[in-house]
Amino acid sequence: MNKNYCPSLTEYVRRKTIVVNIGDVPMGGNNPIRVQSMTTVDTMDTMGSVEQCIRMIEAGCEYIRITAPSIKEAENLRNIRDELRKRGYNVPLVADIHFTPNAAEVAARIVEKVRINPGNYADKKKFEVIEYNDETYQAELDRIRERFLPLVRICKEHGTAMRIGTNHGSLSDRILSRYGDTPLGMVESALEFLRICEAENYHNIVISMKASNTQVMVQAYRLLVQKLEEDGMQPYPMHLGVTEAGEAEDGRIKSAVGIGTLLEDGLGDTVRVSLTEAPEAEAPVAKALIDRYTHRAEKASPIKPVCNVPIDPFQYHRRETVEIENLGGQNVPRVIADLSRLTDIKYADLKCVGHLYSMLLDKFNMNDLGADYIYTGDTPVSFMLPNGLKEILNYTPWLLNEQQDNRHPLLTAKQYLPAKEENLHPKLNFVQLTLADLTDEMLQRLKQDNTAVLMLHTANEHAMPELRKCFFRLMNNGIQNPCIVQREYADLTSDEIQLYASTDVGGLLIDGLGDGIILGTELLAEREKGEWLQTIEKLNNLSFGILQAARTRMSKTEYISCPSCGRTLFDLQETTAMIRKRTDHLKGVKIGIMGCIVNGPGEMADADYGYVGVGKDKIALYRGQTVVKKAVPADRAVDELIELIREDDKWIEPVRLEE
Repeated sequence: MNKNYCPSLTEYVRRKTIVVNIGDVPMGGNNPIRVQSMTTVDTMDTMGSVEQCIRMIEAGCEYIRITAPSIKEAENLRNIRDELRKRGYNVPLVADIHFTPNAAEVAARIVEKVRINPGNYADKKKFEVIEYNDETYQAELDRIRERFLPLVRICKEHGTAMRIGTNHGSLSDRILSRYGDTPLGMVESALEFLRICEAENYHNIVISMKASNTQVMVQAYRLLVQKLEEDGMQPYPMHLGVTEAGEAEDGRIKSAVGIGTLLEDGLGDTVRVSLTEAPEAEAPVAKALIDRYTHRAEKASPIKPVCNVPIDPFQYHRRETVEIENLGGQNVPRVIADLSRLTDIKYADLKCVGHLYSMLLDKFNMNDLGADYIYTGDTPVSFMLPNGLKEILNYTPWLLNEQQDNRHPLLTAKQYLPAKEENLHPKLNFVQLTLADLTDEMLQRLKQDNTAVLMLHTANEHAMPELRKCFFRLMNNGIQNPCIVQREYADLTSDEIQLYASTDVGGLLIDGLGDGIILGTELLAEREKGEWLQTIEKLNNLSFGILQAARTRMSKTEYISCPSCGRTLFDLQETTAMIRKRTDHLKGVKIGIMGCIVNGPGEMADADYGYVGVGKDKIALYRGQTVVKKAVPADRAVDELIELIREDDKWIEPVRLEE
């Protein structure tokens, strides 16, 4: 199998693409990775749209997308463009088109770029299973070609760029019938339209493969690169994004897991971070993700090339490991909280890692983000830990501690190789290793040790690829010991740590690599204990967030909420906050919150329940992709959503933990 999807798995090299001209801001080639976002104001509100565009430009947007659901909105793009130019803003505008080819043809004469979704542009989406033979399938392609050609020719005539933007949740019934709900189906959906463009010698094209599921999204982009090369097509630039990423921390983590994983391998030419927030909040997040790679090549330490890739980059398979205690095997990835900088740990301090002590009841309660292990470095805790929580100590103090059964040692490579079996824990030992430590001697020792869990870490600026190389070396040598991914960040802001850790660890988890996570930070300034506890809590919550975003451990309710646009029929931020307030205790339940039918049942992809705007103050409620309640008044919709969850026996009453 051809596993090539990027220039290098070990060296930071950006994928070479053709240049796409979009107004005065070209994309691809040697141009910088561009930042973009999308307006949320009604497109018919010219001045409101212009003012929002200006806020977005000042926040860092280099392209601005505006929805054009019908001809009247498409025509009003001219007024928006003219007013922006009048005020001295020349940012390229992108018309967002879904079901209306006529609107696309109008917009293509006005703006610098149009975005079409091959799943619903001149195609059918009725959630029907249709049997096609080669003849009937080709007849459908001929019909689409006839409907799509006018737009291609208009774009070519006017120098207008186009994005062929596939969305996982809106694949046509025809594509689903032949390829299924798969990354391959997403790629083929785009390629069908791309072949029509190439036959017309039109190449001013950008492609995207968006999904709310980060695993699917990453696999689809990788497969797209491989298929373009395999079919001898042009190396078109790629627009990166995770659809319906959500809001606040969850939205940023999910975006970084998906987008960052691809950026690490040099893929991507423009980024849009889709948050359920004001669009001007998106650009700084996208820029922070992009800026990390500005000087990556010169800062990174060299890593030898990979000779054998032991994973399938286009399909998720978890690395096969032996089970050691509750690590590896079929266990979910574990979270280890780093408390090693605290010198005096009290009962109450464990609240920061999800274990709440009640003085009244003299017992611990654990919330959904309760750490599985705490690493205390050289200082063991002085009290009995709650059930389910285990402690890791550095090797030397562990050897000196009388209570070794309930504590586990962390050894360096130099300590581990000469260590005798009688001087180790009989069931579980942690071994901290770098790529350089994985020598033949070390690999041979690990093959014979069914108690060793590896804690893989790196100081390389090109961190994720070096850690991935560690996993590849282990797999290629038949080592099946579980591995914890350890990342430590020096003197970064909490926002930077959030994005960087999500990329570094999430990029591994998406490929099935990693049985746990431990995050730490070193800050130049001294901190009071209270500040350290806040930092530890943030890192603990971040660890669980990364595992959830990578779809490897579901520990809380997941909200698949669209970022809003001019089609949205209610206040998405306010509604999402309201739904979250009443349902955020439903561990593992996935709720889609969509502003309109365009981002409705399809875009929710694998949500369990959907809340979709269908008219002014009217909501449709979905179970999966099936509508079960139509035109529910907005003031009753959340109550009826909860009632729907009750009917499926998935509702539990929220419980407030004692403190």
